[in-house]
Amino acid sequence: MKLWPFATNEPVMQRLAVLIASLWWGGISGVSFVAVPTLFASLGSPAVAGPVAAKLFTLQSLAGLGLGLVLLLVLRRQRSEVPFAQVGEAVSPARLQANQRVLTTMGFVLAAMLLALLQEFGVAPKIVTARTIGGNLPLWHGLGTLMVLGQWLCSGAVVWRLSRSAEALNGAK
Repeated sequence: MKLWPFATNEPVMQRLAVLIASLWWGGISGVSFVAVPTLFASLGSPAVAGPVAAKLFTLQSLAGLGLGLVLLLVLRRQRSEVPFAQVGEAVSPARLQANQRVLTTMGFVLAAMLLALLQEFGVAPKIVTARTIGGNLPLWHGLGTLMVLGQWLCSGAVVWRLSRSAEALNGAK
């Protein structure tokens, strides 16, 4: 039984991967660079805007984890189209490059997902604790900002890599 009914149609899979990665990168961009700054500028009080921003970042993290998981499944399908060489089999440079390309892209997806997990379940609770009972709020906000920036860069790298022509993948068949 095939997981994807259209799995043999490589251009559709490539476009699906680009669409998922673009949604992920665009969501991070919209929340981080438009919605949250607008909240703080419009509401005036950090005490009012902060909890709303925290909820937006939670939703962004969860959406990123879901989109990343689906993207890994799509990339896994692409990876299976270019099997590893058997023992003693000569490996063509195109096949090696196609394998390396998909695996590297999967690494960027996993890195962004790890950053989302760390942000949501490691840093976000520390921000709440620092705000409630005192603590080093600038440190935790800075760490959270770096993690969001890391997710944005990783998901952007995935979009960039996937939006290139699928020739490397097709050349290895």
